[in-house]
Amino acid sequence: QVQLVESGGGLVQAGGSLRLSCAASGSSFSFNTMGWYRQAPGKQRELVASIGTGGSTNYADSVKGRFTISRTNAKNTVYLQMNSLKPEDTAVYYCYALRYSYVWGQGTQVTVSS
Repeated sequence: QVQLVESGGGLVQAGGSLRLSCAASGSSFSFNTMGWYRQAPGKQRELVASIGTGGSTNYADSVKGRFTISRTNAKNTVYLQMNSLKPEDTAVYYCYALRYSYVWGQGTQVTVSS
């Protein structure tokens, strides 16, 4: 069974940086797309960034220029480098992987203090 394990969340002051990691286990193939969603209290889950096996990326307008997504296909691992963090980035961040269906991580809390 495929599992996604996230790490790297935490508490940071505004303007700071965090790097999230998400590693897939139990899979012998590369996922077509991997990425990150986030959900803030009282808000809908939103796509933050995604990346294909060829390296094509997609970002939410709110994080463009501040966040960078990358992946290691051989290890089925995806990263999210978050710079210039803002209080509005506070949310639970969920990693996902897509091939024929979605696989989700358990979520990691990111809190940005003002």
